[in-house]
Amino acid sequence: MAIFHVPLKKKIDDSYDIEIGSNLFGSLITDLKNGLIKNVSKYALITDSNVEKLYGRTLSQILKKSGFEIELFTFKAGEASKTRTTKARLEDRLIERRFGRDSCIIALGGGVVTDLAGFIAGTFSRGIPFINYATTLLAAADASIGGKTAVDTPAATNLIGLFFQPKKVYIDIHTWQTLSLRDIQCGLAETIKHACMADAAFFEYLEQHIEDMLDVESGKKILDKTACEHIVRKNCELKYNVVRKDETETNLRQILNLGHTIGRALEPVSKYTLLHGEAVAIGIALQIRLGVKFGYLNQNQAERVVALLKRAGLPTEIPNSINKQTLLATLYTDKKVRKNKIRFVFQKGIGSMMRFKDGSYSREVSEQEIKSVL
Repeated sequence: MAIFHVPLKKKIDDSYDIEIGSNLFGSLITDLKNGLIKNVSKYALITDSNVEKLYGRTLSQILKKSGFEIELFTFKAGEASKTRTTKARLEDRLIERRFGRDSCIIALGGGVVTDLAGFIAGTFSRGIPFINYATTLLAAADASIGGKTAVDTPAATNLIGLFFQPKKVYIDIHTWQTLSLRDIQCGLAETIKHACMADAAFFEYLEQHIEDMLDVESGKKILDKTACEHIVRKNCELKYNVVRKDETETNLRQILNLGHTIGRALEPVSKYTLLHGEAVAIGIALQIRLGVKFGYLNQNQAERVVALLKRAGLPTEIPNSINKQTLLATLYTDKKVRKNKIRFVFQKGIGSMMRFKDGSYSREVSEQEIKSVL
């Protein structure tokens, strides 16, 4: 018998910039002309059917007029399209159009687009560069930052994917004007999650300024520019501080799953009638109830979080239409499950997270304990 050792120690710099502003197409063009992506001859602009009409065709034309070889690829909008089937269809189209290793993907859209297009970039030709151009508050708060890419399965959301970092992220606040009130609310769910998780002062800011973003009673978007810019910066800062310490979710990055254990299960069980942010809001509320039972936060803190979620127009209770037993079974597909035991992350008061005696940021929770809050 012989053993041949293959030494492959590497140091990789996956750093990238996040640019926050309005009407950033010009900035993207300038960056590409200045060599943001090296050794690329073709660009694939991937978006969904909604964003295609709003911005996709325009950006495609601008890129062509600027001298870039660009093709536009579109899939049907909605979480239901974030599947292995959609990924395969887009990959087949890229192959048909002779895209290869000298290609770059530009993901234009919200979280479904950035998750799906990023996953394609990470696996196509064993990995090609990609850029995220986020057009929603939800993508700005979560999906476009951190390098998590994935598709959903019938069993659970984001079950198959990889960590693959973009070359740059553009967060265009101007595009939020075309979002529905419900889309804004979903982005605020992830924003509130970040504040609960890591920044008590930011939570207080949201308590004072949530109405600068929307008026739930009248059903109107407000989107005050100063509030939007502050919220984006804080979301980026708080998520970066976690991702830089634990890029591949070995421990600390689990805290970004606050509210997601139940939230991620709710999405497929509801047949995606609940949007991601709505499901996460319910997950946060149920995590809080358990947290109070376990002594991780007091009743006043719990009431403040639930009140803020409601002021953002977000649900905090499981709809009656959800089968609780099916929901409980779906929790076992969560990425934190170990040895077939469901695990939760918990906030410690407001603005920090529990770390348990074994050093982990998550702990086992029994079915009976979960049923007590369902």
